[in-house]
Amino acid sequence: MTPNGSVPVPSCGQRSAAEVDFRKVMGSVCTPVSVVTTLEEGRPHGTTVSAFASLSLEPPMVLVALDLESDLLRIIRRTRRFGLNVLSAGQSDLAMTFARKGADKFAGVSWGAEAGLPRLIGVAGWLACEVEQLVPGGDHVVAMAVVFAASHDECSPLTYHRRGFGTHAALVAEA
Repeated sequence: MTPNGSVPVPSCGQRSAAEVDFRKVMGSVCTPVSVVTTLEEGRPHGTTVSAFASLSLEPPMVLVALDLESDLLRIIRRTRRFGLNVLSAGQSDLAMTFARKGADKFAGVSWGAEAGLPRLIGVAGWLACEVEQLVPGGDHVVAMAVVFAASHDECSPLTYHRRGFGTHAALVAEA
């Protein structure tokens, strides 16, 4: 705050202290890593996301944040369906593959179609979703979707924390 009580506005290209601190706080939050996929005209599409969450149990719903500039978002606006592939601990290579730009993300990737959506092989969890609502949120759009199929494997999930991949292990309570 300046002496007159106003909040200084960063000049073009600079980040405010609040934005820098926000990034640091969010970077210290351990998040699951997932790949959102869809099919359009028989061709698979996908992108890595770290912003998704359970929204409701009745009906079962999730929310996923997709970048406004995402090619996948444009496709999901048309198809209104997506698969949510929760990556397992050993799949950081897939996270990086689907995080990059380009149309050939599925080249060399093991996947199959389930419920009409691409499911990556070896994931810790998988959800098939029907978009109910798309809500703008800053530089992203939040897709709220009803889950119509789900499955899981008993393996540890891939997580992202402080700019690095890892996993999560539940603490075992002593008897």
